Amino acid sequence: MSILSPSLQSRYEAVEAERRRTWSPDALAGNIAQREALVRAHPETTHVQTGDALSPYALVDAEGATVSLDDLTSAGPAVLVFFRFAGCPACNIALPYYAETLAPILKTAGIPLVAVSSQPFPELDSIRTRNSLPFPVLNDPQLTLSHALGITYLFDEAAQEAAIAKGGRSEALNGTSRWELPKPTVLVLSPGRTVSFIDISPDWMRRTETPVILKALGLENKDVSHAA
Repeated sequence: MSILSPSLQSRYEAVEAERRRTWSPDALAGNIAQREALVRAHPETTHVQTGDALSPYALVDAEGATVSLDDLTSAGPAVLVFFRFAGCPACNIALPYYAETLAPILKTAGIPLVAVSSQPFPELDSIRTRNSLPFPVLNDPQLTLSHALGITYLFDEAAQEAAIAKGGRSEALNGTSRWELPKPTVLVLSPGRTVSFIDISPDWMRRTETPVILKALGLENKDVSHAA
């Protein structure tokens, strides 16, 4: 990663500082409360571990074609970045960060990078077009793969009420009647659908930095300037 590129966490800290200045105390407290609750609950959740082999799940692209995990790992490892939904402000910081700092290196190394959300198309694709992302954005239908990974969470009552008050529907977020989303997660799969790295972020304002992903792939000495 270029030394001129700010870290993902520094980008989130700037957003949080702005929210402290501009959000109402109730809105700010509610946002922080759910994130803190998810962090507290996370150690008790069950999710896949390094070395686990996944079943042959398939994702869906914007044209409706299926993309299987075997397709992604046919020539070697693949990186899957799970995010919440296209309108999520934190996701619109994370995915451009990966586009800037991670995608060029993986492209040079011949390693597929895809972003994954349970949100249905066509709305899901808006995050790709809005940010000119150089990698595919795929749908995880009805959270099937996310459930298998053990990375989902349910909205608490306050978050659900706030979403409904803004006109939100769970179906628009995940295609189901449940207020449920994937926790931001970076998954590295090896051929045979074997998990070689997984990092789950219960607090969606604290996500995996690019150097951590590159280290998991054995590419820690690479940077964007070498990949360009």
